[in-house]
Amino acid sequence: MKDLWTVKYRPSNLDEVLGNEESIDMIRRLVRSRNLPHLVLHGPENTGKSSTAFAMAHEIYGEDYQRNFTYFNASDFFEQGKRYLVRDKRFLRIIGTDDPSKITKSVISIFKEIINEYASMGPIDADFKIIFIDNVEAFNSDSQHALRRIMEKYTNTCRFVLSTTQPSKLIAPLRSRGLQLFFRHVSVDKLAVFIRQVADNENLSIADDGIDALGYHANGNVAKALHTLQMVSLQFQDSVIGAQEIYDCTLKERSENITHLLQAAISKDIIEARKAIDDLILEDGMSGQEILLQLHAMTASCNESDATIAGWIIKISDADLCMTDASNERIQLEALVAGFCQ
Repeated sequence: MKDLWTVKYRPSNLDEVLGNEESIDMIRRLVRSRNLPHLVLHGPENTGKSSTAFAMAHEIYGEDYQRNFTYFNASDFFEQGKRYLVRDKRFLRIIGTDDPSKITKSVISIFKEIINEYASMGPIDADFKIIFIDNVEAFNSDSQHALRRIMEKYTNTCRFVLSTTQPSKLIAPLRSRGLQLFFRHVSVDKLAVFIRQVADNENLSIADDGIDALGYHANGNVAKALHTLQMVSLQFQDSVIGAQEIYDCTLKERSENITHLLQAAISKDIIEARKAIDDLILEDGMSGQEILLQLHAMTASCNESDATIAGWIIKISDADLCMTDASNERIQLEALVAGFCQ
């Protein structure tokens, strides 16, 4: 089975990180000064926050970076709960069982115990260790206050790197404990150069219009571009990849629930629209921003008048802006549907 290209082409050092030059340059200077503070990396999904954290650890600690680098995903703790805890063998000693029904402690208390224990462990052949927590917005207020206290307690031997797509969900004391760095999607030009390099490395023949179509589809999202290019390469082997091949592949990525949502919104059927939102979030597992991106793509290519399409896109853009600072994506999606009905 072929490796996922999102893993295969993950940067191994800071120089290989694509885009976000200002944030990467700041991290590079902090690494060289050997005076790394706590960090809060924030920005849209798939903008390189996690890749940067791993590349930074690799640059600080070398090939054996995992000895001083620990990764947690906050959404695993609080969305999957005890089922996740028993699957991760790192926690077996702490919880004492592999049966979730036998866990008597709350997830919050177990989280506090796990983070506290890992933070209290001294670094190995280094001045400090790094604990990277992704999707930290999934922590509730109590967990965030506990994390803030742990960060303060072990600041001499442990650095925390927090990653989030919704910084507004973080309590102010937690945000203030780290240097905040913003990440954005890469420019179209840089993504095009990267796509060409990957295609050459994989011995793919890709036309200029194929690169343009892939760049338009990915919209600066490197992971999305890599995933789509790999899917196209498997579907159209030994063919020159052009815009039509990209279009044929990406058309299949669109969820039927997106069509259901747009049709319900246009027909002013709020009940059906809410059902479609539930299906997109619960069944398809899509985030609010992913839903907005697919809605944008569908409205931009529909057969309505230019004025109507422009009005819909403005509403979607307003929802995207509100979602950046909102604590509940579903509320913003329902507000968008209500706006369509006006």
